[in-house]
Amino acid sequence: MIKDEFKDRIRRDLPETGEKLIAALENDEATTAIRINRRKCPEMPELERVAWCENGFYLKGREAFTFDPLMHAGCYYVQDASSMILSYINKVLLNEPVRYLDLCAAPGGKSLAALDVLPDGSILVSNEIVQTRASILKENIMKWGRTNCIVTNSDASTFGKMEGQFDVIAADVPCSGEGMMRKDEEAASQWSETLVKQCAQLQRKIVGEAWSALRHGGLLIYSTCTFNRSEDEENAEWIADELGAESIDLNMPEEWNVTKGTGTKVHCYHFLPGTVRGEGLFVCVLQKTAEQDSRRIKTRQPAVIKAEQVKRWLKGDMALTTDSEGAIYAVESRHKDFMNALTATAHVIMAGTETATIKGKDAVPSEGLALSTAIDEKAFATAEVDYPTAIAYLRGEAICVEAPKGYVAITYRGQRLGFVKNLGNRANNMLPKNWRIRSSHAPEDAPKIIKKYQD
Repeated sequence: MIKDEFKDRIRRDLPETGEKLIAALENDEATTAIRINRRKCPEMPELERVAWCENGFYLKGREAFTFDPLMHAGCYYVQDASSMILSYINKVLLNEPVRYLDLCAAPGGKSLAALDVLPDGSILVSNEIVQTRASILKENIMKWGRTNCIVTNSDASTFGKMEGQFDVIAADVPCSGEGMMRKDEEAASQWSETLVKQCAQLQRKIVGEAWSALRHGGLLIYSTCTFNRSEDEENAEWIADELGAESIDLNMPEEWNVTKGTGTKVHCYHFLPGTVRGEGLFVCVLQKTAEQDSRRIKTRQPAVIKAEQVKRWLKGDMALTTDSEGAIYAVESRHKDFMNALTATAHVIMAGTETATIKGKDAVPSEGLALSTAIDEKAFATAEVDYPTAIAYLRGEAICVEAPKGYVAITYRGQRLGFVKNLGNRANNMLPKNWRIRSSHAPEDAPKIIKKYQD
């Protein structure tokens, strides 16, 4: 049940569209959309497309995504259509390689959208301050399969020490969650003016602490999933006036029905339920005008892995590093110096593609390698499995495969799910325990979400 004080606030902040928004939140069903991973699924499904995202599609209803192996393989990601506007923004504004920081990234949808459209040669740092959410972020990034992403678990002030090191900072800041009200009754019940005030203050703190990491002339993409002025227009104006920035007109087509910000000099945009098909988003892009010199950042040289075997598993010019637990990561060689600087400052939990772990004298391939688009497809034998076997694998069960002994990549519909170690009479499951499906039941056949890959 939506509170009356929330309705009063919306009518005041959005005088022309507030009633329509309230009606949509109270009466309409939430929308469901997915964004396709073109590196893994080059053909598009026969679904209704999201206007502002060429890889985004609406579904007719919520599906049993947990039981679709193609989702686990990173073929698509479930994301609110409103949030897919980041694909459009990045594609329109970025024309050359950038260092890109997604400051509040979990669960990862906006980072994945950025990875899809960033110019070749770009590097993305995907950060989440909450450790449990950072683990989910890491999993989703790994499944997408890119090599130009580093995952960190740090607060905004940590990045503030890296003065002028980023060309773009995306800050989808924690908010009062008004855009979750159709999906989550708790979001509606916990809303209050006090919560809005607390969130608005936290948002300013986060952006303020990270601001020095953005170079002069760099771009801040500020977004929330709220509709109120305190967290949206007023904070955008505060960034422009107090931190030093000018807003950018994104020139969105009128047929998208995006609502422009009200009573503000800043170019900003609302995706409002009832006006667009989505759960809601506020976004603006601000270009930093404040002068600032880049500080030389200390670097920490990570341990170098002498494992030519691991390099043979990969395509391209890759540099290998390891962490304290023996995990081997691969990053494009051109990003190695930047990664070393980042490692010396922030808490890095994934330094590129997690490729292998060292056990004794052997290198054991990791799940990240199986899901990566940088894997050399000839490096491992593969075993194609049917739907029941794919679900058994995703539950962490031992399976039987017809393949040579040793490490084997399990595929479903041609998409890699992970590795097993084939012993002949059985295959030991190598899927990480925290990735496994825990439900005891499943449909008889896979959900037909990407039909071209199911039929």
